[in-house]
Amino acid sequence: MPWYLGNGSMMSTGWFGWGVIPMAIWSLLWTGLALWHSAKRGEKWWFILFLLVHTLGILEIIYLLFVAHAFGQKKSSRRQSR
Repeated sequence: MPWYLGNGSMMSTGWFGWGVIPMAIWSLLWTGLALWHSAKRGEKWWFILFLLVHTLGILEIIYLLFVAHAFGQKKSSRRQSR
């Protein structure tokens, strides 16, 4: 019987564990980071979008790099001395 009809032999050979599990961990990492940043910044719609759309971290990485600037240079303090 082919694997897509319920033959469990693909899981026992390691294909499932070595393919799907690392992708799930990758996605969880980026989604968690993006959810944390969007909540911290008070961006309710980004937070909802990340909860509903799972794209292996692609959408989350775009948000973190281009919207939240999470991996850019450190921001200087907003206060200016006079």
